[in-house]
Amino acid sequence: MMKKTNWLFTAILALGFSQISLAQKSFSNCSAAFLNNKMVVSEYTDKGKCEISNATSGNLTVNTVDLSSVESKAVDKITFKVAIRDKNTGTLTMFSDAEYTAVDIKSILSKCKKGDHIVLLTLNAEFSLPHNEILVN
Repeated sequence: MMKKTNWLFTAILALGFSQISLAQKSFSNCSAAFLNNKMVVSEYTDKGKCEISNATSGNLTVNTVDLSSVESKAVDKITFKVAIRDKNTGTLTMFSDAEYTAVDIKSILSKCKKGDHIVLLTLNAEFSLPHNEILVN
């Protein structure tokens, strides 16, 4: 009897956890990269471009966004990681093991050369970040 009760308890617990995970839909919240509170992507469409100069300064963040036809506003900061895609080989290298809500862009650019891409990685599948690569000019 004890084995049946343990099995039943485990099955109910597993069902409960699966229902919780279904409630959190992947990529259900739009997010974007911001530099000094200005969205990096030129437009939040499939035609948008993300480019910055090697001389850029300020704080880089990833935020959920409030998108409208008039403006795109940062709402809540989300945690992210940073990698760099090498221009010549396409190799991705982690910038650091740290998780950020804001990072000085100069510290990242110090490890980049013209043509490299800064790649932003969300840590939660809830957040969609379609413009996650920033070209360094």
